[in-house]
Amino acid sequence: MADADLSAGERTVLILNPHWKTVLWPFVLLVVVVIVAAVLLIVIPHNRLQGAERIAVGAVAIVIAAIWVGVPLVRWKTTTYELTTRRFRLRYGILSRTGRDFPLIRISDVSFSHGLIDRMLGCGRLVIESAGEHGQLVLNEIPDVEKVQATLFQLVEDEQARLAREDR
Repeated sequence: MADADLSAGERTVLILNPHWKTVLWPFVLLVVVVIVAAVLLIVIPHNRLQGAERIAVGAVAIVIAAIWVGVPLVRWKTTTYELTTRRFRLRYGILSRTGRDFPLIRISDVSFSHGLIDRMLGCGRLVIESAGEHGQLVLNEIPDVEKVQATLFQLVEDEQARLAREDR
């Protein structure tokens, strides 16, 4: 994210993408597609149609890989969570971008949860409660979720203290 998008006195503290676990199944699918395509290429009988059949197998494998692997990979890479000294920013989208900002001053609670597998992989769910019309933001597959939660909580307290000093 460009710091040009930030307000005066605001600085970026943390920028994250979703945990790599979100693209694990697409990569497993890629391995399966490659193995199936290789087996089909081996078992295609040697005859005069062999070239067309092999091209068809390769084309189908490439289309499956592009759709079921490429799209989730690009979606993962273009989804970012940015934590600044004034707000939590969510940006996502491939062809069109969508953004959502949570001012730290409006955040009332920050919690996390993660199960056994998430703990082993170092990720989890982050829940941000906010006063306002949207109320709650639930983010899954956040890397180092405990560190992010602690950092976000500290930044919320720092922002509240900063605004209290300004009000005096």
